[in-house]
Amino acid sequence: MKSRILPVLAAVAFAALPGIAQADIITLNSSDLNKSFTVDYNGFTGDGSIAGLAAQIVFTLTGTTANSYTLGYKVTNTSDDPITNSRISGFGFDTDPNIKSASSTGAYTVTALNSNVPNIGKVDVCFKDGGGSKSCAGGGGGGVGFGETGSGELTLSFASPLSSLTLSDFFTRYQSISGAGGTSSAVGSGTISTSSSGGSSSGGTPVPEPGMFGLFALGVGALMLRRRRTAPAPKLAIA
Repeated sequence: MKSRILPVLAAVAFAALPGIAQADIITLNSSDLNKSFTVDYNGFTGDGSIAGLAAQIVFTLTGTTANSYTLGYKVTNTSDDPITNSRISGFGFDTDPNIKSASSTGAYTVTALNSNVPNIGKVDVCFKDGGGSKSCAGGGGGGVGFGETGSGELTLSFASPLSSLTLSDFFTRYQSISGAGGTSSAVGSGTISTSSSGGSSSGGTPVPEPGMFGLFALGVGALMLRRRRTAPAPKLAIA
């Protein structure tokens, strides 16, 4: 598993290097039970961004044990014009500490660890619909369709007790795409919000609201050591 550098322990902004998306990071602990954060995803391939291809996932910390964290998820396919069809076949992220195993219920019941994703690279864990192989690259015929929503619960387990859990490098996998020329599959890079309240922020470099979670930082060191992404940095939308 790749080495990691402790990210900056403050809400900071980092201007992404050319060709590299921002590496959004959030740290959770047991005091964050029943709190939610939202991840908004763009769409891109090796040739660049895909207009209209988008998704949103709301994660809620629903339980912790000494060696595991359980989160509810709600996936919404928010793709819009010029996209006329798309399917979110899976999603995933990296974890710190390194994940040992994972399970999932609901719309995505297949899990995979340490698998490659096109135009993204290796990811620690992903969650997929019930079809296809146990690989983060593809999927079966299921998932969340155009304009639809799917939900469930996922559990992340670790080899040793942990006092907190850091999630980063959020991604989605899109398939069955129509309206993007000859592109039928793509991926999305996510940006996160720590706010459960109303309001919005757009333009410029995203800055989180204080509190609610122990850490929300864009780490320069973590970004440089993690896989390079080809997508331009998306804007932050506060839930």
